[in-house]
Amino acid sequence: MLEKIIFLFVFSTASVLNSFGQMNNDQQLKQKLDSVFANIFYANDPGGSVFIEQGNKILYSASFGLSDLKKKITYTPGTVQNLGSISKTFVAYGILILQNEGELSIEDNLLKYFPDFKNKEIAKKVTIRNLLTHTSGLPDSREIERDSVFYLTAKDEENWAPIELTDTLNFEPGSNYEYSNPAYNGLALIIEKVSGMKWQDFIKKNIFEPAGMKHSKITDGAYPSKNVAHGYRKINGKWEEYDYGEYPTFAASGNGGVWSSVEDMRKYVDAIKKCSFTDRNTIRLSEEPWIPKNWKGATEPWTGLAWFKHTSYLQGTNPNEQYTVIEHDGDQGGFRAHVLMIPEPDITIIWLTNNEQMITKKIWDVMLELGYLK
Repeated sequence: MLEKIIFLFVFSTASVLNSFGQMNNDQQLKQKLDSVFANIFYANDPGGSVFIEQGNKILYSASFGLSDLKKKITYTPGTVQNLGSISKTFVAYGILILQNEGELSIEDNLLKYFPDFKNKEIAKKVTIRNLLTHTSGLPDSREIERDSVFYLTAKDEENWAPIELTDTLNFEPGSNYEYSNPAYNGLALIIEKVSGMKWQDFIKKNIFEPAGMKHSKITDGAYPSKNVAHGYRKINGKWEEYDYGEYPTFAASGNGGVWSSVEDMRKYVDAIKKCSFTDRNTIRLSEEPWIPKNWKGATEPWTGLAWFKHTSYLQGTNPNEQYTVIEHDGDQGGFRAHVLMIPEPDITIIWLTNNEQMITKKIWDVMLELGYLK
């Protein structure tokens, strides 16, 4: 009996000390991140919002600066801003949902959906899977710099049209990787052709609503001017708007037209983990890198059908780190965004900024130092 009492006392004491230590660690995380962000965000400047959780436990949640400099509106977790290329994950899930419904196959070639493709042999070679994984070899032939005025208002169809005139591939489909924005304009158009709906409506019905993302929206040309953040960049010491109207391709929504908040993106990640809008196998396909049989790239592929999967916070940044990371970032105009899911310690990091700041490494370094990424 005495031995049992001693064991219980030691066990209880260890538990209390462990909880106390963890509480201190969480406090250190907050203090260190607050200190880091104090040098990045200022009260009267553009800002952003950061959210970190482990399992169901919130490790850090804070917002900084302003979402609208003219109106002096504070940036909050509910502030909606452009997600840039994170929008591509929604397009990818739209395609995968249609495949689950038997409406298409990701092995279909482009000629099936774009019969007017100039070089039909090229269209036969390139599959939907190639578009999803940036392995199509199709060159980005849009003349955005030469005709930026046109691309300020050009939608998905206008951004995809030059690709249909392709007569030469940069490489054989599947043999290499080259990030492609217009590929996702094409994928958005495929969703419309197959579903008979605007792709924006299809995503709203099949992802936003099941996930409970009530404040998210997808542009269809015009900039969502109400209740959203503006993007900014600093020129000669002064902040200038740098979003719709100043930066081309905003109107082309397939590659970067989703607008959301940290609050809604939390719901998106939760819906992915719980398979709320599709099945477990589809989620696995969306995350797991595809290795083509004819792959000739210098490194192994790290592109899934919706997300990038690799070690460290970005592919190739630190070969000594062996944490599996599933992520996608976004960069458009003055907006930056990143979603990272780290399965083994079950950590999610979501941040949005409207001041051109990329802040993932600063967050990562603090969490690494404090042992959260073991």
